[in-house]
Amino acid sequence: MQVVVYGRLVKDKDIPYLQELLDALHARDANVFIYAPYFKQFKERITLSKDVGIFDGHIDLKMKKFDFLISMGGDGTILDAVTAIRDKNVPILGINLGRLGFLASIDKQMIKETIELIWNDRYSLNPRTMLFLESDQDLFGEMKFALNDFTILKRDTSSMITINTYINGAFLATYWADGIILSTPTGSTGYSLSCGGPIVFPDSNNFVLTPVAPHNLSVRPLVISDDSIISFEVKGRAEYFLCTLDSRFETISSRDQIAIRKNDYKVNLVELPDRGFLSTMREKLAWGIDTRN
Repeated sequence: MQVVVYGRLVKDKDIPYLQELLDALHARDANVFIYAPYFKQFKERITLSKDVGIFDGHIDLKMKKFDFLISMGGDGTILDAVTAIRDKNVPILGINLGRLGFLASIDKQMIKETIELIWNDRYSLNPRTMLFLESDQDLFGEMKFALNDFTILKRDTSSMITINTYINGAFLATYWADGIILSTPTGSTGYSLSCGGPIVFPDSNNFVLTPVAPHNLSVRPLVISDDSIISFEVKGRAEYFLCTLDSRFETISSRDQIAIRKNDYKVNLVELPDRGFLSTMREKLAWGIDTRN
């Protein structure tokens, strides 16, 4: 089996878990490749029982076949890993070294157990819908997709902005707000949730449209079919605005034409037995827990 170990920032407290992961993989005779910028941060601080390869990003997926990408970090690390995988259909296994971890839902204390489950084929793949951005300007280069969300936000002024929103060419509403979020079901537990949006099941085939601090108080988050094409016109006192796909951002103006649709391909997240969406919700949001005791 051939796997990639992927991460962004190494903290001192992460080193024992990286060592445990690499030991577990080498004990299974896995061919291990490590993302080059990540490996550079810790290669002098761990012991390798076998040689490892270097993974440089998406270009390596065109030349090598990988069975899994193991993401070491939080949800942001998984979002970053998606930009490396793109359409190559390599499943992502998220081990949480961060804080909350909706996507990176596997606890760092379960590394050995997780590797054993993977090697015994005791896992499932959870396909996740993504967004795709179409615009008259060349925004985001080759990475016009997002697993979590797309946003338009004010940038250079404290004044609210005006966002005319259309669904399949039909006018929906004008939002006077600090911005607007269009999220996938995966992203419904992220920025959208913090702005009052609903939690949507990963396989619900929906998008969620959530305003950020709307001035028109009757406006509420809206759940729409993911077969829809949502387009936006943005205006404001400032000349430029912020446009984001997950953690990546570009500057846009009121002259730019922007539309969002469902991406042509999905990304697969690895799901372990008894570690599905419902258990993640109960654990991360403390549902049903009596904190008085």
